[in-house]
Amino acid sequence: MRIDVVTVLPQVFAPVLGASILGRAIGSRVLDVAVHDLRDWTADRHRTTDDSPFGGGPGMVMKPEPVFSAVADISAMHPARPTTVLVCPSGRRLDQDLVRSLASEHRLLFICGRYEGFDERIRTLADVEVSIGDYVLTGGELPALVIIDAVARLLPGALGDETSAEDESFNGGLLEYPQYTRPAEFQGMGVPPVLLSGDHAKIAAWRRDQAVRRTAERRPDLIGKALLSPQERARAREIIDEVETTDRD
Repeated sequence: MRIDVVTVLPQVFAPVLGASILGRAIGSRVLDVAVHDLRDWTADRHRTTDDSPFGGGPGMVMKPEPVFSAVADISAMHPARPTTVLVCPSGRRLDQDLVRSLASEHRLLFICGRYEGFDERIRTLADVEVSIGDYVLTGGELPALVIIDAVARLLPGALGDETSAEDESFNGGLLEYPQYTRPAEFQGMGVPPVLLSGDHAKIAAWRRDQAVRRTAERRPDLIGKALLSPQERARAREIIDEVETTDRD
């Protein structure tokens, strides 16, 4: 996959892109990421990317001209047309379904906002607008890195164990089951005996039950869309009712 990023802070990206899974994915050419400085597409000697808003108000607004020029030039750098992602608070809330959709694309182009916002006409460049949550950050660089990290994990060859992504939280709509490692006993806390049994069928059943329970307890909003059997859905409903009753008491 090819990913391009347009930003006024290109220096933010290098430390993250060079580390851990992202670094390995880029090093093995599973992922190709190019970060572009928006100021390279400005036309004045001050390399201005923002201006005061029409109608007055606080802060500065990103100008459309450099963004349009950057997107046009960067799009032409590669034969595949990019899916352009505008990172902004009013976009679609990021979830695993959206991550999977983005990971299926051959090429992504991120536009990172900054300052008070961006000229509304910039929205016409976007194929999708994405928000990582209901809060405000100083710019789109950190959200872009979050999305890139989430997408990279789903690319074939990005993870050392190709089954890792299958067992993680939100796969199938559920949170991940509890995990344990050595030692089997630590400060009076033990490991569930089933995990030490060597019975893979029982371990798989326990993990599935724990995933349903954890999701029902901590994120009941996910249960409605989760891939559950009728028995699991009934069990989840019981757990949710128990939690709600305890909270009321």
